[in-house]
Amino acid sequence: MAKISIREKKLADGRKSLYLDIVTDGKRSKEYLKLYLEPKSKAQNKATLALAEDIKAKRLLGIRENKFDLPKTIDLDASYLDFFKKLVEQRIKADTNGNAGNWDSVYKHLIKYKGDNISFKDIDTNFCEGFKHYLIKQARTKSDKPLSQNSQSSYLNKFKASIKEAHRLKLIHENYAEYVKAIKPDEVEKQHLTIEELKILKDTECTIPVLKQAFLFSCLTGIRWSDLEKLTWGEIHQDEHGYKIIFKQKKVKRQEYLPVKASALGYLGKRGAGREKVFVGLKYSGWHNAALLSWVVSAGIPKKITFHCARHTHAILLLNAGVDIFTVSELLGHSEIKTTMVYAKIVDQKKREAVNLLPDISI
Repeated sequence: MAKISIREKKLADGRKSLYLDIVTDGKRSKEYLKLYLEPKSKAQNKATLALAEDIKAKRLLGIRENKFDLPKTIDLDASYLDFFKKLVEQRIKADTNGNAGNWDSVYKHLIKYKGDNISFKDIDTNFCEGFKHYLIKQARTKSDKPLSQNSQSSYLNKFKASIKEAHRLKLIHENYAEYVKAIKPDEVEKQHLTIEELKILKDTECTIPVLKQAFLFSCLTGIRWSDLEKLTWGEIHQDEHGYKIIFKQKKVKRQEYLPVKASALGYLGKRGAGREKVFVGLKYSGWHNAALLSWVVSAGIPKKITFHCARHTHAILLLNAGVDIFTVSELLGHSEIKTTMVYAKIVDQKKREAVNLLPDISI
């Protein structure tokens, strides 16, 4: 004997999600219909409920005629935290630019938010909205300061991605985080170096020579740290047109062809065997980051520079040299032109600042 009831689940945005509560042979399961009742929309809601009733009738008929497979039984008692930890471990294995550390931070904040025994049955829209509120109002850094808006934004996005993945894997009934509004990140100025500052850095000693080589090479080529770290001598080619690097971008899994000036190759040192790494000993760590910043400071450059600033520098150098935005986008390996447009705005702003420095001449 089967029994099916239409039930409502209130969402954080005020809507109600409709689902079928199915009981057959003493076993209960749910089927979310992806139908929603909207506040103050009586006519539309009436039609939506009628559609739900129609689906309910078809399900009952299907069960009676053994033509309807019941939704997969979901173990809501399983640990969501264990699932999230696996996502962290996956990213640690695949990570080369420090992103896994952010996932691990989210894991720790989830424990601070609701303890170390969070199961999938605890996950709903209220939990998701509550975690967002926690990040904004309660979460603290290791130095006991509130999270920056960019950290709040990044952590919430990773949490939402985990819920989406859990739903995709059918570990929960709904993507409960889908309607949680994202936290807009602050627009942070992309730090970059001028050609004059690069010349100063070239003549300044760095405590980690391979870091200096890789950073300056990235400034002149725009290659990401993750691709430099795995770059081999066999990927650097020469033909009648000059030098080029043919490599597969780690971030977007795409083959890239990048022309390189001969002068940039001077930072690579003596050529090694084909499969040998170009930048032997290059690592991502807090120590390397500190060494990079110390090198910049010792050169007398008052900027907070990270390795990724090398790509910013390359983009700005190209635009200042008059290279069109589409070519710059291709050289940087951007999949969307809007990503490159950020650099064009920086150049336009600098031009405006330069014009404003001109003295006023009364007419």
